Amino acid sequence: MENLKTPSQSSVETRHIVMPDQANHYGTLFGGTLMYWIDMIAAMVAQRHCGKEAVTASVDRLNFIAPIEVGDHVILKASVNYTGRTSMEVGVQVSKENPYTGTVVRATTAYLTFVALDETKKPCPVPQIKPETEAETRRFKNAVLRQESNRELVKKIRDSK
Repeated sequence: MENLKTPSQSSVETRHIVMPDQANHYGTLFGGTLMYWIDMIAAMVAQRHCGKEAVTASVDRLNFIAPIEVGDHVILKASVNYTGRTSMEVGVQVSKENPYTGTVVRATTAYLTFVALDETKKPCPVPQIKPETEAETRRFKNAVLRQESNRELVKKIRDSK
């Protein structure tokens, strides 16, 4: 039997409230705090997917779309978008919610790559991803495009030396 998992089997959602000590002098969330939250949720997803230790190999893309202010609720949703042999792309969508009006706005998107490690801390195979929903299939196809683009960029950089 082939080792397949759906994105929903390892997805994670969490929430935080932005406190004054997490904000800069503009009253908005420090980017570093948000990056910490993104890396933590992505690591949980990767570990749930592979059932092993998983480490961050790269933050492939991080887009700050809208500022998050003190008092906002921050909603982080993460899932595996794509799997290689030993690696996984985890996508994280960050939204901010006004707790009084209920208005939700997308604030940040991020894509991170994690590598699964065996007991000797060496990369090991991960279950392949099996998208089920239309959204999961779209995220998978977009991840394939990102992987191809990354490979082309690395090749161009190597060839330019």
